Amino acid sequence: MKKWILLLATCLPLLAQASNEDVLTLDWIDLVPEKERNQFDDRGMPSIDHNNVEPQQSLYGAVRPELNNSQVKIPGFVIPLEGDADKVTEFLLVPFFGACIHVPPPPPNQIVYVKFEEGAPVQELWDVVYVVGTLKTHTVSHDLAQAGYLIEGTAIEPYDDE
Repeated sequence: MKKWILLLATCLPLLAQASNEDVLTLDWIDLVPEKERNQFDDRGMPSIDHNNVEPQQSLYGAVRPELNNSQVKIPGFVIPLEGDADKVTEFLLVPFFGACIHVPPPPPNQIVYVKFEEGAPVQELWDVVYVVGTLKTHTVSHDLAQAGYLIEGTAIEPYDDE
C-alpha cells in the first residue's frame, strides 16, 4: 500500500504538469494563417486605413482550422456583452485596447467570442487578462463585430508578459 501511495505522490505532479503543457499559449498572430500574416504590422496588429470615412470591419481573415478544439491560453482586452454588475458571462476578447469601440473592429480572426459560464468578476477585466479554455473555429456575429473564433472559457488569469 505504501508503494502505491508513494507512486501516486510521485506521478500526480507530473500529471498536473502534463495537463498544463497541453494548453497552447497563443499570441494573436497565431490565429492568422501564414499566408495572411503579411497584412499585419510589426506589432501583430492589422493594418488600419485611417483615411476611410466610415470605418468598417474587414471580413477578410481566415481562421486556422487545425486549432479547433485546442486547449488554449490567450491574452487580450475584454469587451463585455452579457452578465450583470458583478460578473461577465459573454464577452469579446480583442488584441488591443479600444478595438470594436474607437477604431474599426479587427478582422474576424482577431476577435474571439468568449462564453464563460461561471462568470468572470468584472473588476478583473479592466486590464489585459489571459483567457483559458477550449478554442473553436466558429464564427459568431454580434452587433459590434464578427468573431472568427469562440472560446468556451474555463479560467481567467492575470496577465504577465514574462
